Amino acid sequence: MEEKSIRIQGSTREYTIFVASDATGLTAERVVQAALAQFEPHVAGIVRFSHVNSQDEVRHIVARAARERGIIVHTLVVSELREVLHEEGRHYQIDTIDLMGPLLKRLSGKFNVAPTAQPGLFRQLDEEYYKRIEAVDYTVKHDDGLRPEDLGMADIVIVGVSRTCKTPLSIFLAYRGWRVANVPIVVGIDAPSELAKVSRERIVALTMDPNQLVKVRTARLRRLGHQVGRGYNDHERIHEELLEAKRLYVRNRWPIVNVTNKSVEETATEVIAMVRRHRQRQG
Repeated sequence: MEEKSIRIQGSTREYTIFVASDATGLTAERVVQAALAQFEPHVAGIVRFSHVNSQDEVRHIVARAARERGIIVHTLVVSELREVLHEEGRHYQIDTIDLMGPLLKRLSGKFNVAPTAQPGLFRQLDEEYYKRIEAVDYTVKHDDGLRPEDLGMADIVIVGVSRTCKTPLSIFLAYRGWRVANVPIVVGIDAPSELAKVSRERIVALTMDPNQLVKVRTARLRRLGHQVGRGYNDHERIHEELLEAKRLYVRNRWPIVNVTNKSVEETATEVIAMVRRHRQRQG
């Protein structure tokens, strides 16, 4: 059990709210703080008890709350701990506010299934959410060859010639929690030196059928208002560009994914499977 005092407003406070949780207690703390915002700032202080996992710890909290004119707010998901807290609260005649029990009971009745009563699940979901946000932030900042000095921080590095779906694929993977950088391969221009320092198991090279790439680039030129027929969408030039890129891929032994006629979701599934296989081989 861990104890932390939060926002204790001097010695003039009238009450102490004891927040108890069998996980971190952050959810209950935020709810209490939101409620206290509606009152004068000196009315109450908060003491948070996290990772409460025994009946003795529950009794300790209740006894202390009784001594300090306290109120207990809790998010205990283990039913046995909730029952002990309620019984001890009645014994000491102090208020206990259960933020989790009634909701679990109503949902259990609605879904006709018992809750897992496993502490910390919400925190795990919260951590996954922030992991995805961090991944998206990294990916956006490392799109199209930006900040090559940070390539070593990427989970996956996507390389490919222009319009082989590097950016859409990178963003899709980022929303799945992967930090992705993508680097354009341009004929006649060396790839950033930092790319050579990245383990090849984390690099995925994209290629596409030249006929489809001509169509993709032609459509882009039309959207941008340029005339069709310039070198950017010239079939012969694209063919040579893809051949030169493939030579680079083979020379560096980068795994190649052909994105021709594939959706972003299909390509992402293939890329993730490839990266995971490499990780498993490494042990």
